Amino acid sequence: MQNKHWSKFELLHEVVTNANIHIKGQHSYYSDCWDNGFERSVVRYLHGDEVSRQWEPRWEIDELYIGDYVCIGAEVVILMGGNHTHRVDWFSLYPFMDVIEDAYIGKGDTHIKDGAWLGMRAMIMPGVTIGEGAVVAANSVVTKDVEPYSIVAGSPAKVIKHRFDKGVIEELLSMKIYEWPEEKFEALRKHLCDSDLSNLKKAVLDYEK
Repeated sequence: MQNKHWSKFELLHEVVTNANIHIKGQHSYYSDCWDNGFERSVVRYLHGDEVSRQWEPRWEIDELYIGDYVCIGAEVVILMGGNHTHRVDWFSLYPFMDVIEDAYIGKGDTHIKDGAWLGMRAMIMPGVTIGEGAVVAANSVVTKDVEPYSIVAGSPAKVIKHRFDKGVIEELLSMKIYEWPEEKFEALRKHLCDSDLSNLKKAVLDYEK
């Protein structure tokens, strides 16, 4: 049995093999201290796991997109496409195989944007977008899109507050920080690990001279 410890983690770009999971960059990680890792424990019902990747899909499979510098806490669950066959608008919810293709309703792709943080045991429902820099509190259930740089909590998750004022968020988004080349990001990282926007903007201008 694998020795588990809170300090253990996986870099997603090193462990993901599923063609339906798209990882941007090389910094996003999963804290896999208590389970069997990202693909086996976090992503659920996504066609392409060890069993279903041999099957011919009956419908277009929803895909998962994870940005760079994303932090995923232990025992997070991300529900994905392939199992949406319980029609709440039908009298029977049961997925009868002879009408399974009519029963299926796709939820669309799931997006977890750059710099987001998913707290321990959060559950992300299919087809939602977690905005840049957003925080999902531990044990929350996300059923709809999460705004950039917001903090959501609860079941269903609701906005508790925003990390910064609206004007600051707009400026951060306009900077496209997570599109910067690695050299620029590293050169300005000390200003990203701070909360002084004026210093960050000045450093960006100085760097680009």
